[in-house]
Amino acid sequence: MENQAMDFRNGFVMMCYLDLENKKPGYLKSLPGMLKQFSDFLGDRKWFAGDKITFVDFIMYELLDQHRMFLPTCLDDYKNLRDLMDRFEALEKIAAYMKSDRFMKTPVNNRMAKWGNKKE
Repeated sequence: MENQAMDFRNGFVMMCYLDLENKKPGYLKSLPGMLKQFSDFLGDRKWFAGDKITFVDFIMYELLDQHRMFLPTCLDDYKNLRDLMDRFEALEKIAAYMKSDRFMKTPVNNRMAKWGNKKE
């Protein structure tokens, strides 16, 4: 699962940094299939590896959140992925951090990126 998450990240990063305008249409066309694979793998489990949260859930939360920022409707057809994100954000320490003044939602990429490089 970690390797799949990193492949997912690499494809997104390549588009965000290298050639956003030309790669975006193809990326958006393939995104539902990628999300469906993650949704199918998660199934009705609480976390990707079962009942206990693992580092993979942190990686996937970040990736899914960034994709949701990129295309707000991308998770509309994947209730279990939305539920996973809600569970993650409801974790006591995560919720406290997200409510704190230390939390920064953006930027998600550095200045060289074509997307996600501004503090919004």
